[in-house]
Amino acid sequence: MKVLITGGCGFIGSNFIRYFNTKHPYYKILNVDKLTYAGNLENLKGIERKRNYRFIKADISNTKVMKNCFEKFRPDAVINFAAETHVDRSIVGPSPFIKTNFLGVGVLLNLALRFQIKKFLQISTDEVYGSILRGSFTEHSPLNPSSPYAASKAAADALVMAYYRTHGLPVLITRSSNNYGPYQFPEKLIPLTIINALNNKKIPLYGDGKNVRDWLSVEDNCEAIDIVFQKGSIGETYNVGGENELTNIYIVRKILKILNKSESLITFVKDRPGHDRRYSLSLSKIRRQLDWHPTTSFRKGMDKTIDWYRKHQKWLRNCQTGEYRTFYRKHYSKLGLQEF
Repeated sequence: MKVLITGGCGFIGSNFIRYFNTKHPYYKILNVDKLTYAGNLENLKGIERKRNYRFIKADISNTKVMKNCFEKFRPDAVINFAAETHVDRSIVGPSPFIKTNFLGVGVLLNLALRFQIKKFLQISTDEVYGSILRGSFTEHSPLNPSSPYAASKAAADALVMAYYRTHGLPVLITRSSNNYGPYQFPEKLIPLTIINALNNKKIPLYGDGKNVRDWLSVEDNCEAIDIVFQKGSIGETYNVGGENELTNIYIVRKILKILNKSESLITFVKDRPGHDRRYSLSLSKIRRQLDWHPTTSFRKGMDKTIDWYRKHQKWLRNCQTGEYRTFYRKHYSKLGLQEF
């Protein structure tokens, strides 16, 4: 099988390619990534040597380039991780989010339809549901996004389902809760807290710190995505969660305790506009239909994540300074679609 994976140099995408390549070593993978600030080729160091793997630097919203990718690679399936994901950035400047998360998905869907792909898996987020104070969202809950980021993802989900209903395109959607683990860009809560704590720097925390998120190990999410890809029912959406609903202040304090750092590093800052109070997903559908459930305890996952960041200081420095781009110039500058 030939699988086109978009956004494969980002946090979840790169973890998935590593998992997917190990699980299905005979699949051919084309990774298409724009390499924005959060897309890092070092996340896949070693994978580039695999004979079944190729990379191309491209923007999914560029119809001409993506058409060329489809023509040369002839994928059987598409898994779309490509997205602008930072909520704060979407509030300040929503245009890139609309372009990538919605218009880019439209380009992929049109090409998937034209080239008669067998499966299109859209990677979405629990943020499309908005906030819930009691209970949990099911896949049938109405979408009520609060941020431009969440709205762009909700719009993409609607577009994906429209192509299924109108054209019969074989689609699937996963909506996961907050992921954590290796290779996460240090703008998100957990890596930022770990890094600042290791360097005895202040840790900013929005509002009163009591916003609740469900934390999912990225490795568990990769397993769930693969199971949905292999066994999910066409036209269906599946929630994927970690069943670890915790407040942000609890997360920060837990990391500080593990690192033996003082809570005086915590600095409360003004809350951001439209900050959802609580996310919660029901996993009954994916449990019942696909027999999947998260297996990583939060403490085990957090210990592993902290240990990874401790051992990958060079990755962190390169990530923060942009030096990883030299890795691209060195290893990929001569690669192109003629390779296929």
